[in-house]
Amino acid sequence: MDRITLRVRAVQALSIAALLLAWEGVARAGWVDPLFVPAPSAVARALARIGATVFAGLGDTLLKTAIAYVLAVVIGVGGGILLGSVRALRQATNPFVIALYGMPKILVLPWIVLFLGFGAAPAIVYATIHGVFPILVLVTGAVRDVDRNLVTVARAFGARPRQLYWKVVLPAIVPTVLAGMRLGIVFCLLGVLVVEMFAGVRGMGYVLSSLANGFQAPELFAATAVVSAASIVIVLSLDSLNDRLSQWRGESR
Repeated sequence: MDRITLRVRAVQALSIAALLLAWEGVARAGWVDPLFVPAPSAVARALARIGATVFAGLGDTLLKTAIAYVLAVVIGVGGGILLGSVRALRQATNPFVIALYGMPKILVLPWIVLFLGFGAAPAIVYATIHGVFPILVLVTGAVRDVDRNLVTVARAFGARPRQLYWKVVLPAIVPTVLAGMRLGIVFCLLGVLVVEMFAGVRGMGYVLSSLANGFQAPELFAATAVVSAASIVIVLSLDSLNDRLSQWRGESR
């Protein structure tokens, strides 16, 4: 890690520490109602009390999110490459894709629960639907907009379809695919949490809903912080993957 990166990390850590200290001072001074905005120290004590429940719920939520995310990436990337490559198919399906993408997904949740009941299945299905369309739309556009000159030159040198996709199309769409994957994981996690809150019997969404209904503000803040931290770690991991794939993309050119 170079000096610039270390300085950036130090500034980030100091900023978070300063924010927590200011929050603690405001709470202790009585400027906010502790019933709704507890001090960070109270949140830490609450996390120690309910840590086992929170992390068990987080594990259950992340497992369902991972399954939904894999399905969303496979369907979104595969479907995007297909739609982006086949013009007639793209033109035929584009109105339906755009309509489904713009439709509030919460409208289909009652139907999913009606057919699948309660448990993991509706959460996975709803989260997959929630996460697949951003990936599908972005990848379709990226494949469609690949530089035609690169494709023409590759074909002129005798590149086969498999080589064309591996050497030209895939390296060209890597940034867009990663952008879609970053959006997809957030949407999948959101989808699982929504189902757990409104139609779940376990998981982090159910825990958050129970704490909110019980007016347990410190515990609710603690559980929210855990979910937020997990989401940040996942997104940063995808950023790291993006850096590695960018190197592969450069080598492939």
